[in-house]
Amino acid sequence: MLIVLSFLIPAVSAVHVFRMHDAEKRRSTVIWTMIASSVLAVLAGIFGEALTFLPLSDTLYLRFGTDGLSLFFVTLVSFIWCLVQFHAFGYMKHEGKEEQFFGFFLLTYAALVALAFAQNAVTLYMCFELMSLASMPLVLHNGTERSREAAFKYLGYSTLGACMALLGFFLLGAQGNDLSFTPGGAKLTGDPKVLLAAAFLIILGFGAKAGMVPLQMWLTEAHPVAPSPASAVLSGLITKAGVLSILRCAFQLFGRGMLQGTWVQTAVLTLSIVTIFTGSMLAQREKVLKKRLAYSSVSNVSYVIFGLFTFETFGVVGAFLQIVFHALAKDALFLCAGSVIFAAGCTKTDELRGIGRRMPVTMWCFAIASLSLIGIPPMGGFAAKYCLARGALAGGSTLGLVGLVVLMLSALLTAFYLLPIVAAAFFPGRDFEAGQPCEVPKTMLVPQLVFAGLTVLLGLFPNGLNAVFAILNGLVL
Repeated sequence: MLIVLSFLIPAVSAVHVFRMHDAEKRRSTVIWTMIASSVLAVLAGIFGEALTFLPLSDTLYLRFGTDGLSLFFVTLVSFIWCLVQFHAFGYMKHEGKEEQFFGFFLLTYAALVALAFAQNAVTLYMCFELMSLASMPLVLHNGTERSREAAFKYLGYSTLGACMALLGFFLLGAQGNDLSFTPGGAKLTGDPKVLLAAAFLIILGFGAKAGMVPLQMWLTEAHPVAPSPASAVLSGLITKAGVLSILRCAFQLFGRGMLQGTWVQTAVLTLSIVTIFTGSMLAQREKVLKKRLAYSSVSNVSYVIFGLFTFETFGVVGAFLQIVFHALAKDALFLCAGSVIFAAGCTKTDELRGIGRRMPVTMWCFAIASLSLIGIPPMGGFAAKYCLARGALAGGSTLGLVGLVVLMLSALLTAFYLLPIVAAAFFPGRDFEAGQPCEVPKTMLVPQLVFAGLTVLLGLFPNGLNAVFAILNGLVL
């Protein structure tokens, strides 16, 4: 029952929020809903019992349950969602239509929690689609022609990817397989060629949400037009929903033994390497700040997919570390970008000259998150990239070596497209005009400080996380 309440409460509360025009009551409702839902989600991850709904046949039913992955994902989502919502309370005064935003914000959270607790392919697919539908209005929020185009592109890519995954599930189901998730992989039967084709379709389909080539373009269209709190969760968490879906299917449906050494592993590794390089190169040329960060997400989320599909212990642990540290760093960067838009109206990188003197706290958070994303020690991003590099070398394959080179090159390119922003913000040169301080309110600053601080703190003391992820590695492999 805890599992159902953890996503039912925010869903019901969202319906109420849509009708609330009193700002104070709406804020209180959202805060208490998120607190209650977050506590319930974590408790459900620890103590929740499996539940089965709508058993239409022996292999077709909805099933929610809990395991280490569920607990990890709902904890990460709940923590980040709560912090982003506080930033949103201030930011959305600038955007307007707050009841619409916070209603869909809660619905998206509910869908993500339900997705985390999905214990078979049918349930996962249903929750994945609900998440796409609930999050699309966050992109559409401004109601401009550009935001409508971006929202429908987001929905189109999501639907295309989901259809590919659905076709893969059909191929598995047609051979009489029960598509329940099992640590180490379910015992799938049928023609090996069909099973591998199904695996590739499913991975590529869910890869659309993770921003993997060739279905990545929604990211760079959605982020510039969405409110910055929405961009933060789109990049930091909703892309990870695609990763979670890939992880569940690859490791707990097909299993490493079925995929390792096959053309599917080679194809996914190749696509992830291409995505890492492409995202970094395109970010280098982009002048719109949030779009540059979006291209960065395209690159950095594929680090996770690369690490997972090395099927090596260090690679998988590095992938989990990358999930956490990318989420923290990218949420910090998007919230900082939102603060700059809110306080100074700057949207392009060449407009940020000298902004560090006017918004020192915000830009210091931006600088710290940038260093973590690059992978400079002692920031958390370094631990993730170190493990990914060891995972790439562990298999001794040529593709692993190529991946390592691209990872290093991507880190260098990340420095080239983020550090000049920081340098221009704090060291603008002779033409700098100090202007008046325009730092955002404390409710917007605190989430940025927490995210930036955690990238340093967890980077200095990563052993606790490594131990947790070693356990998770044992669960999925």
